[in-house]
Amino acid sequence: MENSRPLDALNRARDKKVIVELKNNKQYLGNLKAFDIHINVVLENAEERVDGEVKRKLGSVFIRGDTITIISPE
Repeated sequence: MENSRPLDALNRARDKKVIVELKNNKQYLGNLKAFDIHINVVLENAEERVDGEVKRKLGSVFIRGDTITIISPE
């Protein structure tokens, strides 16, 4: 049975690789470690990507939910 709440989808993605796209068009790829009701997220082993290519390896990052436009499984 499919859950319809958005946080359920994020729960299923926990500890998996996700792509997080921001309002400024930056993309971060990493393992989703944690999130809260504001969709603030913590990624581990994160990389910043520009035009599909890795620009920086960042390790653990916290991303504010109000800057995120998309969170997608890799």
